[in-house]
Amino acid sequence: MEMFDLKKIKAYPYAKRDKNILYSQSNFKVRIIELPPNGEMPTCKMDSYVIFYIFKGEVDIDINQEKKKFSEGQCFITEPSILSMKTKNGVKILGVQITQQ
Repeated sequence: MEMFDLKKIKAYPYAKRDKNILYSQSNFKVRIIELPPNGEMPTCKMDSYVIFYIFKGEVDIDINQEKKKFSEGQCFITEPSILSMKTKNGVKILGVQITQQ
């Protein structure tokens, strides 16, 4: 068992996103995503299901060209998709990628 204090974990910019992986196994990966004010995550193709939990801030997400706004305390789950994120005031998210077997 491992314990992570999400409020204290330092997150790296998108370009260094591999450093944001907290835990990884063959079929799932857990990472922190933090975007600064006016930050964005460019469009990417996700080949896995992803559970996103917003634990600080707000984010606008485009999932397969469907736009949604999520805020602190909300969770959403995506199937494999094309997505991007933008935030006005900054956001910190926990993402859990689950690969199909």
